[in-house]
Amino acid sequence: MQPMAFVRASCAADPRQSRGRLFAEPGSPTRTEFQRDRDRIIHSTAFRRLALKTQVFVPDEGDHYRTRLTHTIEVAQIARALARALGLDDDLAEALALAHDLGHTPFGHAGEDVLEACMAAFGGFDHNAQALRIVTKLERRYADFDGLNLVWETLEGLVKHNGPLVGQDGRPVGRYALRGVPAAILEYDGRRSLELATYASLEAQAAAIADDIAYNAHDLDDGLRAGLIDLDDLRNVDFVAVLVAEIEACHPDLERSRFIHEIGRRLITRFVEDVIDETLRRLAEAEPASADDVRAAQRPLVAFSAAMQAADAAVKAFLFPRVYRHPHVMRIRSEAAEVLRKLFAAFFEDPGLMPPEWAGAAIAAADRPRQARITCDYIAGMSDRYALAEHRRLFDEAPELR
Repeated sequence: MQPMAFVRASCAADPRQSRGRLFAEPGSPTRTEFQRDRDRIIHSTAFRRLALKTQVFVPDEGDHYRTRLTHTIEVAQIARALARALGLDDDLAEALALAHDLGHTPFGHAGEDVLEACMAAFGGFDHNAQALRIVTKLERRYADFDGLNLVWETLEGLVKHNGPLVGQDGRPVGRYALRGVPAAILEYDGRRSLELATYASLEAQAAAIADDIAYNAHDLDDGLRAGLIDLDDLRNVDFVAVLVAEIEACHPDLERSRFIHEIGRRLITRFVEDVIDETLRRLAEAEPASADDVRAAQRPLVAFSAAMQAADAAVKAFLFPRVYRHPHVMRIRSEAAEVLRKLFAAFFEDPGLMPPEWAGAAIAAADRPRQARITCDYIAGMSDRYALAEHRRLFDEAPELR
């Protein structure tokens, strides 16, 4: 693939035509609306906390494994590269990539599973809905409003980057088909419609597929460096086996650490180039003339080809038992889950154990569901390290997660 000329696509999101912010603000003379959103996300408290939140390996296991923050930065780089190559607004794509994991709990998906169980009787927990709560309510930095007051296009992309949440009949679809759309999303949508039955912008779709590419590459990398998988195991995945053979042919005596890095960079390159080719093909077929035409499309327009979609599925199927469900990882998940279960029970039954600003809100709440949501917000915002410190404060002990 030859380097592409950066020509703005007619169907790209245009910050000059943004639908604006919930609370009106004067424009900036130096930044577009999408650049302002990116900057607000970077400067948020929730973004900083990602530095000490688990991706797969808890931070205490080593300095070089990905955290939620380093994962997010890698997603942002890939999303921006895709957007530039496709003529999209790379600031919006970057903003959405930087925000996509703001709602994740401490201890990765183990934490999300615990909060979902704890909140089962009180509306459940969903990290996507939690991200929306953070940027519209929980960040309290600005004098004139709660949240970050992001523009409509950023909020839309944050909520719908994986596709529509409801069908044209209003019934939940996809991941929400059985449990329904989370109340936090419906609440905001009732205040200002996010058009939940449509696709999001191409920029949001680029951020979503960049997430898949990034974690395929870095979870292979981290799994190899942790010794959970070996280089020879990669020969069982046809797509990765081709990369291994290429590296061996070019560099027969390459040291292991460089070999691992070569796999990751080649994997990312193949995925990115495939997405660009397939997206250009779909755009030529659909001929969207505007961002609204993208929203009205009957399928995502930023996508893998059929062959690369199969490769993506094969990589994920390889990683699932060998990394995500490896006994070492599962042991730590179990211990971390117990930490959060005990914290939720303690704070829910005695809100006064939380810091004053959280305790006061929980005690003043008129009902148990509201108290549960405040407790959930408090725990979901914790870093791994802070959750362990709170467990140690309340129970005089905390597990060594390594």
